[in-house]
Amino acid sequence: MKRKIFLLVIVCIIGQVSCTDLDIPPMNVIQDKDVFTTEGGIRIYMARCYSELPMEDFRYSPTRGTNHFWIINPTPANTGEALSRDLNGATAEQFNFWERAYPLIREANYFLQTMPSYAGSFPEADVNHWLGEARFIRAMTYMALAKRYGGVPIVDKVLNYPDQSIDELKIPRASEEAVYDFIADDLDFAYENMKPSSEIGRANKYTAAAFKSRAMLYAGSIAKYNQVQLFDGSQNRLCGIPATRANDYFKAAYDAAGLLDGHYSLYLKSWAASDKQAQMQNYIDLFFDETSPENILVKDYQYPETVHGYDAYNVPRQLMGGNGYSAEVNPTLNFVELFDGIPKKPDGTLQTLDAGGKYILYDNTLDLFANAEPRLRATVIVPGDMFKNQSIEIYRGIYTGSVTGGISRLLPEGSTSPYPSANIVSSANAQQTPYTLPDGSKKNPAGLSGVFTADGTCSVSGFSVRKYLDPERPTSEVLENRSDQTWIEMRYAEVLLNRAEAAYELYAAGQTGAGYQQEAFTLINRIRERAGADLLASVAALNNINIVRNERRKELGFENKIWWDLKRWRILDREQNGTIYRTLMPFYAAQAGKYFFDARPDERNSRYTFDTRWYYQEIPGSEISKSQNLIQNPGY
Repeated sequence: MKRKIFLLVIVCIIGQVSCTDLDIPPMNVIQDKDVFTTEGGIRIYMARCYSELPMEDFRYSPTRGTNHFWIINPTPANTGEALSRDLNGATAEQFNFWERAYPLIREANYFLQTMPSYAGSFPEADVNHWLGEARFIRAMTYMALAKRYGGVPIVDKVLNYPDQSIDELKIPRASEEAVYDFIADDLDFAYENMKPSSEIGRANKYTAAAFKSRAMLYAGSIAKYNQVQLFDGSQNRLCGIPATRANDYFKAAYDAAGLLDGHYSLYLKSWAASDKQAQMQNYIDLFFDETSPENILVKDYQYPETVHGYDAYNVPRQLMGGNGYSAEVNPTLNFVELFDGIPKKPDGTLQTLDAGGKYILYDNTLDLFANAEPRLRATVIVPGDMFKNQSIEIYRGIYTGSVTGGISRLLPEGSTSPYPSANIVSSANAQQTPYTLPDGSKKNPAGLSGVFTADGTCSVSGFSVRKYLDPERPTSEVLENRSDQTWIEMRYAEVLLNRAEAAYELYAAGQTGAGYQQEAFTLINRIRERAGADLLASVAALNNINIVRNERRKELGFENKIWWDLKRWRILDREQNGTIYRTLMPFYAAQAGKYFFDARPDERNSRYTFDTRWYYQEIPGSEISKSQNLIQNPGY
């Protein structure tokens, strides 16, 4: 998998010059015949296109965009999955994706228009595969546009000025429905013409089917749940899809996902039934095994040519590298409570108090999570967890008061007030003054990675993220220009979840004859079994769409997918309506020699409110100023 995209430097001299127009002519230094008559030339062309694919990967931030090196304001801190010291409220994307998308669409169109003239130089199967790749790239780019803006101009051929007039170049927005139908047509062509396998990092026919399952699921959700409408003067629905199309799209997603049956599988190399440790390790390994049968499309990184800084930004404080960053992504208690195997109250929130209202005491912080489903601890570093052969110490402070009769709640439930200074020793930063315990030993109030009151390098939620952190990377290499984990853009677990969700939506809509509820039940239990979660007891237990959605949240957490799910379900405004996400603060009770946990709202009082305008993002004013045919989205 660690293959270099070794021709990116060469490709720069043949690539098209990017600008903010919908379509601009390339500045060709090398003639078409030098590119399109050799397989090497075509590989160069495709390498450039793949390098520009719109992926929300390690180098993506909603405030900085794709392929940006310095990643703060991470996406999970915008969804309720995590808290971050650098993001303290809801935000929309704040970069101009429009101007990045259309140059790539032009590159795909140029290839589609030019390649047939040179087809005689290659076997027909190769030509068809390359044409399919170009249409896959175009479809993926249009999907990235549609999920942000709704209906956008459909450009399916190379536009040239002055061969075409300015008015001809000012293409109006198509309906959102038409864009998704265009995406489906491109992906159908790709599936029918591409080969069943390809080199790592490039698409094949099943990749096209997988992305069709994602795109059509998104379209079906918009048709069913969207309430924002925008029409142009010809009554084209630029925002929104007729509700009558919902089942069409869900069925298309369901069918496309089924095309991968027998060609990919869930990663189970070190999985073992009833062995939580093996199941946890299996889930960790799937993100690092270059031979995983689950990987459908990946983006390869390799030091020193292509790197990112995921480890540097996200390791726990005690494992900080030389750049001085850590703990940027801190999972919320809200996210952790989605998982099985932790003690919960009837409302599903974590139980930290006994029947008498006193804190439950533990010998070790890890004891609270002893029976948690393995997928949780493969995704999140909980207090006391082992990582890189170290116990990760995350505490909020030392409680020095009496423990006779139990310890009462430190603050009223729901309070964001500071903890009382009486009977609590805390630490403002990592340079701590150890506290002397009753037995004469010393203990840092916040541990090596704990919750410091005035230091941004610490955990602010009581947790750290584990998913994608390289467990083998030495501290000397935990630098923002050194990480080279491979990003998995599409894996088979998502395809199964797509199919399960589409099946449940079809079942809920009264579609009969295909056993949709049974299919959704079977698929969800396949995911849950691999995760080590409790299996659904019967088909009847799958009686709510939120069961399917929560499974998706757990499985795809911290993979930059949940933001788009919450948007297409149109529930983000309800979830983020003055919301303060919850944290878990571990304390050491000095007089008892034990730990307790205080579940509370984020004491920074960071409130999240999602602006409903953000279901459709603002079309950049710079684009509208070029063409009066572009109608702005509602509310901007």
